Amino acid sequence: MIRTAFVLGAGLGTRLKSLTARRPKPLIPVVNRPLIAYAFDHLLGAGIERLVVNTHWRAEAYSRNFPAPEYRGAPLSFRDEQPEVLETAGGIWNVRDLLGTGAFAVYNGDILSDLPLELAFRAHADRENEVTMILRSAGGPLQVAFDSASGRVTDIGKQVDANAAPRFLFTGIYLVNRAFIDRIPAATKISVVPIFCDMIRAGAKLGGIVIDSGHWWDLGNRESYLAVHRDLAARQTSSWIDPTAQLESGTQISGATAIGARARIGAGAVLHDCLVWEDAVVAPGARLTRCIVTDGSRDVGSHIDADFV
Repeated sequence: MIRTAFVLGAGLGTRLKSLTARRPKPLIPVVNRPLIAYAFDHLLGAGIERLVVNTHWRAEAYSRNFPAPEYRGAPLSFRDEQPEVLETAGGIWNVRDLLGTGAFAVYNGDILSDLPLELAFRAHADRENEVTMILRSAGGPLQVAFDSASGRVTDIGKQVDANAAPRFLFTGIYLVNRAFIDRIPAATKISVVPIFCDMIRAGAKLGGIVIDSGHWWDLGNRESYLAVHRDLAARQTSSWIDPTAQLESGTQISGATAIGARARIGAGAVLHDCLVWEDAVVAPGARLTRCIVTDGSRDVGSHIDADFV
């Protein structure tokens, strides 16, 4: 059984630009909760019992959001990568002492998903793979070639076979046997992708499983960040206004709008499809559409598709 998960939290979040100026991307709020908390919940729900996270940019923000060495009763460990981020494979090598002796899951910290992970856990064990990549047939860039008959990944980004026909999306979730760590050069900044490609060339057991059930979102940029809230709003009916937020008289809140803890919305402000982070202030009379107001920022006036940091 897979009981340990390594959640990648060290990314720089450059595609989100100013939104990650003071916090790493996995800590941006989604419906007023840190994005990475959804990954933790997803993993624990699949039977994971121990969580390991790498950090780099604004690493201190993790300790503010998760001050205890546990999450919902599961041990939670953080390890900072300095002076530079080590990428995916380098990150795995850097936490090898925290991963235990068995297989473990790796989970990108900038995705939101409810895929049935148990299907992948079972396939990984039954097929005796060294690595099992969780794939989807739609929803993003299709860069992976996969042979369903053998259950093997045959190419990634046409780096092994220039004539390959990639038809699958890599979800950023994969299952890894401990032996894989021996393939990673020590103390080196390196992605898993070139190592996966070397495995394909060597005929090693790099497997895949296609899971098209459930939901999967990549929150890599501003547009997808707002879009996931619209998708979630279509499935939920509860309010996204934190009980500690202060809304003055005459405010109008509509669409996929989330208002975080201790936020203050001035009298007469009108917000549609907006994300207001914790401690943010929206001035009286402001009219905002598809705007993001980050922690501590204050907005005045009428704006569409603007960020306030």
